[in-house]
Amino acid sequence: MSHCLVTGGAGFIGSHLVEALLARGDRVSAVDDESTGSRDNLAAVAGHSRFRYIQGDVADEPLVRELTADVDEVYHLAAAVGVQLIANSPIHTIETNVYATELMLRALSGRVAQGHRVKFFLASTSEAYGKNPNTPWSEDDDLVFGPTTRARWSYGASKAIDEFLTLAYWHEQRLPVVVGRFFNVVGPRQTGAYGMVLPRMIDAALAGRPLVVHDDGQQQRCFAHVGDVVRMVLALMDTPAAVGQVCNIGSDRPVTILELARRVMAAVDPSLKIEFISYAEAYGEDFEDCRCRVPNLSKLRKLTGLRARFTLDDIIREIVAWKREKR
Repeated sequence: MSHCLVTGGAGFIGSHLVEALLARGDRVSAVDDESTGSRDNLAAVAGHSRFRYIQGDVADEPLVRELTADVDEVYHLAAAVGVQLIANSPIHTIETNVYATELMLRALSGRVAQGHRVKFFLASTSEAYGKNPNTPWSEDDDLVFGPTTRARWSYGASKAIDEFLTLAYWHEQRLPVVVGRFFNVVGPRQTGAYGMVLPRMIDAALAGRPLVVHDDGQQQRCFAHVGDVVRMVLALMDTPAAVGQVCNIGSDRPVTILELARRVMAAVDPSLKIEFISYAEAYGEDFEDCRCRVPNLSKLRKLTGLRARFTLDDIIREIVAWKREKR
């Protein structure tokens, strides 16, 4: 039995990961400051004998030392999330993403230096590619960010620093690490409160409101079910060849945001309307976006053999059913 720590464990992805680790027989500790997560996401495992939940901040150095004192694996998912939050709170974004990661890596490298075996997974993001115009994106492609006067790029840049730090601890301290770049993870428990496009659209559809599409809606994204993503994360952590590697995680089936809205309407109410608004109106005059985010998943498949099981329509139907049940 391994002891696994999940930071951001009360969040959307973190709570699903906690359940998967418990299901495979591990002992699991989860920590979350509940700024964007909720312990309600962990209701199904709250009384589990192998589960411990800590409400706390992984930017608290004494707490990090305590949490990492006897763990075998760390899944570091705690981070600022969501386009809306990033646009509104760039200071929070940068500090949350960089400082907490450095504290975690330092604590774990100390344990490795003492002869303990411990492994670290960093949840990174497709935002690390910035606005590289050449897709699909492969792990060794250039990172292309906009100017520092555009706060929108602070998230991707801060996660890129996280990756540099994580890989440096592997090269210099021999801390076994795996870096996963998530592409638009979706599914039950995800909230639209911070700008996540699919839950935001489904919330609007269920309330009978127009579905908001930014700009012309021709932006392309690839949506992966959280269950598929968790399987991929666990497979990478169980693959020795993945140590010291950066790997794209998700689906590689692109859809335009306008088409996404139409599919949500088809699942809920085809008579609903679509409302187009500008990025400036939604996020401010200094906001920039990337037209196309599509991953090259050949490395993931070579390492794990895994592919996404859920189609986009499967995902939409499941989220709609989950939200209806909660109402």
